[in-house]
Amino acid sequence: MSEAQEPQALEGIAELSFLPMQVADLDEVLAIESVSHLHPWTRGNFSDSLAAGHWAYCIRPQVDQAIKGSYLDPTVLWAYCILFPAVDELHLLNITVSPKLRKFGLGSRIMASIESVAAQQNIPRIILEVRPSNAAAIRLYQKLGYEQIGIRKNYYPASPENDGREDAVVMAKSIKLAP
Repeated sequence: MSEAQEPQALEGIAELSFLPMQVADLDEVLAIESVSHLHPWTRGNFSDSLAAGHWAYCIRPQVDQAIKGSYLDPTVLWAYCILFPAVDELHLLNITVSPKLRKFGLGSRIMASIESVAAQQNIPRIILEVRPSNAAAIRLYQKLGYEQIGIRKNYYPASPENDGREDAVVMAKSIKLAP
């Protein structure tokens, strides 16, 4: 892979293209989901979200000079997110960056885009749940100004060797809306 194809080259080269997730995208989405989470969403979970009208997006690179077969190929799925718009808040249900592209600032860029959408839609708050064991995600959300507002007891399935459940940290951020 040439230097132009290295993931480090992602910062500043490619804009993020948020494309509505389609049923045809689910194989790609599930390939990332299955290697990213201890208890991944199923095809049914994603299909149900699409059927319910949740805002579901596939995030791919938008570049002037596409490089086929590299990370800058617009057909390569970088990440995805599922959002549930409610009356006065946008609930982030799932956000996942491809493991090969983590630690390059994509999560921050995606969250900034989500916050912009909330502001454009006059939605004053974003809320999300995260596993307490997902320290990297918690650090990212805190860095972006999200604050813990609660705990959901026994929210997530725990590891396979432990039949118990894991709590969820509930975090939220107020979005500045135009007057």
